[in-house]
Amino acid sequence: MRSFARVFGLAVVAAGLSFAQASTANAVCLGFSGTADGFDQETGVSRAQLALSDAIADYKKQKRLGSITVTAMRAKPQPYWRDSVWDELFYKPDIVKSNSYTVCWHGVVSPYVCTSGAKVCW
Repeated sequence: MRSFARVFGLAVVAAGLSFAQASTANAVCLGFSGTADGFDQETGVSRAQLALSDAIADYKKQKRLGSITVTAMRAKPQPYWRDSVWDELFYKPDIVKSNSYTVCWHGVVSPYVCTSGAKVCW
């Protein structure tokens, strides 16, 4: 009887672990970004991160998503007045937080333009 209980318990644990792995493997993830400018780095970064969080909140509300996971992801810079950003225009270091990755560069009109990126999974 004891061995039956032990085998049954191990089977339940194995089933639970496989279910947890299956649900992680079936997660859907999308990349989001937000771009903003500012006259100083603090303003540009905070506005870009706010644009990113607003985009995520709007998508979550639109799709009626419950729990999501947000992790940092380097997004492609989205310049306003240029086709691309040259390496020598980037300010270093990049700002990396647990839920966003922000790059900034010297803009055409504004001293700081920043793009924040994140990967959202549910």
